[in-house]
Amino acid sequence: MANQNLTSAIAGAGNAVDLLRNSRSGIYVYPVVAPEFSNWRSEQKAWRDTAVLFDQSHHMDELIVEGPDAEAFLAYVGINGFKNFDLNRAKHFVPVTPAGHVIGDMIIFREREDKFVLVGRQPTANWTKFQASIGKWNVRLHHDPRSDSRPEGERVLRTHYRFQIQGPDADKIFTELNGGPVPEIKFFCVDWINIGSRKVQALRHGMAGAPGLEIWGPYKDKDYILSTILEAAEKVGVDLRRVGSRAYSTNTLESGWIPSPLPGIYTGDGMMAEYRDWLGADAYEAVGSIGGSYVSPNIEDYYTNPFELGYGFYIGWKKDDFIGKDALTKLKDAPSNRKKVTFEWNPEDVMKVIQSNFEDGVPYKWIDFPQPNYASSSADMVMNGDKMVGMSMFNGYSYNERRVLSLGVVSQDVQVGDVLTLKWGESDETQKTSTEKHRQADIRVRVSDTPYAREARENYADSWRTKG
Repeated sequence: MANQNLTSAIAGAGNAVDLLRNSRSGIYVYPVVAPEFSNWRSEQKAWRDTAVLFDQSHHMDELIVEGPDAEAFLAYVGINGFKNFDLNRAKHFVPVTPAGHVIGDMIIFREREDKFVLVGRQPTANWTKFQASIGKWNVRLHHDPRSDSRPEGERVLRTHYRFQIQGPDADKIFTELNGGPVPEIKFFCVDWINIGSRKVQALRHGMAGAPGLEIWGPYKDKDYILSTILEAAEKVGVDLRRVGSRAYSTNTLESGWIPSPLPGIYTGDGMMAEYRDWLGADAYEAVGSIGGSYVSPNIEDYYTNPFELGYGFYIGWKKDDFIGKDALTKLKDAPSNRKKVTFEWNPEDVMKVIQSNFEDGVPYKWIDFPQPNYASSSADMVMNGDKMVGMSMFNGYSYNERRVLSLGVVSQDVQVGDVLTLKWGESDETQKTSTEKHRQADIRVRVSDTPYAREARENYADSWRTKG
């Protein structure tokens, strides 16, 4: 009998770890957007030197929550404080389980007193929909899932387009588009600007270590907005590079956000068991995958909490109640909490891995460029001698830094500058279609600042990107 929900999928695989480590869903795809518009090296370089245009219209879910109880409902579901959440603001919305495990994250915009828009990966959207279904909140939800990973020529439509322009020359383009200087918009705040004949909302944001604006509007306007942006860049003489899906996913390596922690929903009784029954067998949580050298029989060893990811500083402790509050109170100062860091991979060791693929015999696990992740959630062991002291969770190559970098968590006693060893490749063969037969390799990594890019460290003050 085919699996009906996540619960039956786990039972069919024997346990959650085996389900996810043997997933045959393939690599995580950034859909619809072309892999490259010029080449991924020049596209990466442009967000540091000139300006880039990210097309964010397709790879994220959008969830609209509105109604008289919208604020109270979301304040209960997420850890965030809502007291200072005025109109024209955005927040980084993070829900956790009753045990305090991170489920995921989305950017949340407040459009009206009773209307919020959440944008990001599916786990947070799913959890929010579930909470609305089991509660008595007076809210209405509209879910626009991300575009199909492989649309096979079918027409793709979304509720909204979403673009981001960033880089040192971004303001020149926006000034031309707006017919004059844009309003002074503070970080993670929203205002209206002109794009040709359209009024659009703009969020002050930055994803690759450089400031910029994210704009959005009705999807039917997408082609007009795109052509207007490209014309404006040409008019002011800015070498604006459109960024393809290959380079796009690497921007976070320089700015310090870990985009895909494993949702901590595979264990727990009560509400959590009910949630696993509610999730379909085709949900992200059921078909997603874990890749990497870290293999534990306990799925909870792959979980993280908000303090480890740098999200602890905006927990709304003064709220009467929210899911996970009691657990987070106990975890707040726990010595077991890890901290977020960047790992700088040793170039000689990286080249050793690449070279093995030009020699006879079984090679080391291939490092793809610029994005070597081969699962929806990564977990590579980081060792100090024979002791595991951390976990690498998201990898990639930065042409700007001429380094392979990864983001992850380490024990509190690990210091910036320490040289550790990352175990690259899987210790056994799984059913994943995204891995080839290979050997494991030891790669030296230097523990580095997060964010890695100086621009991000200096300009993302009091941001989750700088906390850890």
